[in-house]
Amino acid sequence: MRFSDRSRGLVGVDELAALGPRGRLVNTSRGPIVDEGALISALREGTIAGAALDVFDIEPLPQNSPWRSTPRALLTPHIGYVSSNAYQNMYRECVEGIVAWLDGAPVRLLTPPHATRAPQGQHQQGPSD
Repeated sequence: MRFSDRSRGLVGVDELAALGPRGRLVNTSRGPIVDEGALISALREGTIAGAALDVFDIEPLPQNSPWRSTPRALLTPHIGYVSSNAYQNMYRECVEGIVAWLDGAPVRLLTPPHATRAPQGQHQQGPSD
């Protein structure tokens, strides 16, 4: 999920209450989409059964963070993506990218080679023009 002002606090008191006492929340997306105060209260009061979090409002998690003493919370330091498969794919794609660049045919470009910038203030023709 993309984080923006619209997604901040997306999960709050009402959403947590809707989970009920057997519900669990998992957030590996963006920390601020969940109202941390509401979630900490829900965990301490037993409103929900538990939470697994890989992201937080402040990272790295400060030593004095209330998360460090919150019951029913499984915390990881923003490494939820770590797996042998993920690393194999990442390294394979890195090597492919380097080899392709050395061969003069770069891959996974942010700006395709046919897209050139028009001088400022001028419109660049595209396929639909």
